[in-house]
Amino acid sequence: MPKGPSEETRRDDEVVSRFVEQFAAQLVEAGMPRMPARIFAALLASDSGALTSAELGERLQVSPAAVSGAVRYLTQQHMVAREREPGSRRDLFRVHSNQWYEALANRDGVLKRWESALHDGVASLGPDTPAGRRMAETLAFFEFVEKEIAGMLERWRVHRESLFGK
Repeated sequence: MPKGPSEETRRDDEVVSRFVEQFAAQLVEAGMPRMPARIFAALLASDSGALTSAELGERLQVSPAAVSGAVRYLTQQHMVAREREPGSRRDLFRVHSNQWYEALANRDGVLKRWESALHDGVASLGPDTPAGRRMAETLAFFEFVEKEIAGMLERWRVHRESLFGK
């Protein structure tokens, strides 16, 4: 008997849960805290890309407090946006299709602060001391990365549009 459209698109919750946990484990290994990694993976794996705190808690079997702390971290990292549906009092947490771009693009402020601190470090330590030279090399690296990221993000915008449209 042929399956109806709703049966064809229905997913096995256990398979989705396994993916979420496996991808979250990869994010944790890369340095992301465990709960934000799980929340992010769950949002990424949802068709809408948006879930309420209650939905996240239910899917991941975690407390509202755990969800709250995790989404705070993810919003600070520009990986998740907090939204409110018109007429609703519940927050909706959304991961955008371009979340990696946004997260990387928003690192610019961090790099600028690090560069400023490293400039101060070179001046304080003296550019001709071993520590000052190490600071200067670190500063040069971050300045290089900052310029490369800007070019890379522009190339990504063009590439993304060729793959997915606007």
